Amino acid sequence: MSSRTAQEVVAQLRSLGDPNAVEGAARFGINAPNILGVSAPALRKLAKEIGTDHRLAGQLWRTGIHDARCLAALIDDPAMVTESQMERWAKDFNSWAVCDTACGCLFDKTPYAWDKAVEWSRRDAEYVKRAGFVLMASLAVHDKTAPDERFEAFLPLIVEQAGDERNFVKKAVNWALRQIGKRNPPSADLNKRAIQTAHEVRALGTRSARWIAADALRELTGDKVQARLKAVGRL
Repeated sequence: MSSRTAQEVVAQLRSLGDPNAVEGAARFGINAPNILGVSAPALRKLAKEIGTDHRLAGQLWRTGIHDARCLAALIDDPAMVTESQMERWAKDFNSWAVCDTACGCLFDKTPYAWDKAVEWSRRDAEYVKRAGFVLMASLAVHDKTAPDERFEAFLPLIVEQAGDERNFVKKAVNWALRQIGKRNPPSADLNKRAIQTAHEVRALGTRSARWIAADALRELTGDKVQARLKAVGRL
């Protein structure tokens, strides 16, 4: 546990902030309030210096500062994260950056990740719904031992929600589909099921569904992914 106080960490974050980076964040769709403009590499370096600290993470989250919340997700202890904490934080998501950092660096390592991926994918709030699909994508990357069947259970949800036209939702739906179809270790069965799912999504006919399907098919049927499958004897 770090000896630093939340006040000291916030002061350090303010010193690392860059007003020009705040403007740049807006161009990338991050329009949340209280952004200091600390770069991702600087946040990760600071997180490494602080180490794991569940108490400090909670305090930083409660500041409401965008950069502090990203840092909180990087230093929190997944073993101490509760389901109620995940729900509280998810309600606070107000940018894809905070959402993705929390889900891809913390929540996906908790025992609640699989259930929340399903639950959140059906919520109405844009960033909570995004969080469900970011969890699916993150689990596909990070959970090396999960059987294919667990990921196959996500595919109907991808079809179900592919008609959502909101930018940060459709991009996460696409991300989940692509990661499931090319997960490591590679699985020919999952790849084929993901490709089949992409065709089902395309058949929905909406603008978002067509984009999700086209982008996913381009990667999942591409030479790079197929070569990986052949290289490990999965095709």
